[in-house]
Amino acid sequence: MKIAAAQMELVPDIEANAGRIRDFIEQAAALRVDIMNFPETALTGYEPELFRGHYQEKIEAIVAELHQFVQDRGVSAIIGTPYFEEGRLYNSVVVLLDDGRRFLYHKQNLVDYEQAYFESGRKQLVFEHKGFTFGTIICRDQNFPLLARDIREQGADVLFISCAHYYSPMEARWKLDKNIALPIARATENNMFVCKANAVGTLNGMINLGNSLIVGPNGSVIARAGEAREQLLSFAIDPQNKDWKW
Repeated sequence: MKIAAAQMELVPDIEANAGRIRDFIEQAAALRVDIMNFPETALTGYEPELFRGHYQEKIEAIVAELHQFVQDRGVSAIIGTPYFEEGRLYNSVVVLLDDGRRFLYHKQNLVDYEQAYFESGRKQLVFEHKGFTFGTIICRDQNFPLLARDIREQGADVLFISCAHYYSPMEARWKLDKNIALPIARATENNMFVCKANAVGTLNGMINLGNSLIVGPNGSVIARAGEAREQLLSFAIDPQNKDWKW
């Protein structure tokens, strides 16, 4: 089983972001990745004032196209996007599996300003694929150890975290250590892999310092991206070593 995280620069253009997502999936297919993680709002860009303006029909159409694309390429993908469900807007990820299945997770722990746009999710997502069990959370959800513990207790081998850590330049620098430490803590506490995909670049005067990472169950950082460019991280998990003695 090969997992991956795509560190991606986001723009307020669905078609452009969808194109970059396809490019990353192509790269992952060449590396024989089985399942990969994308940042929070990877499809639309992290533009709070535009969240309500996205038409769900367009999002659904592109998600359907991407689902067919992952099936054609044999690489499952977890993609962040705003998502309307039953008339409510959520900050979500869609899980598009290459066997045709599809799942949805809504961010539970919103930052303060997101509450003006999104409803909080209430349900966890844990799913099985190719002999492994996976869980997904979004950005600030990583701050809550009991959420990760519950996902692990449901059998998750890997926790995917989708993030878009945009801050003022000064805040971005002093929050960097925290946003690296939390995935390491969640991995170590729960003896599971953590695969975090963060955005990178600038947006509306804010900056995102990247540092996407894959962490082993013993807290070792297996792969870590830089601060200034897009990057694809990957790691192969040994299915014969599910006690994670490595």
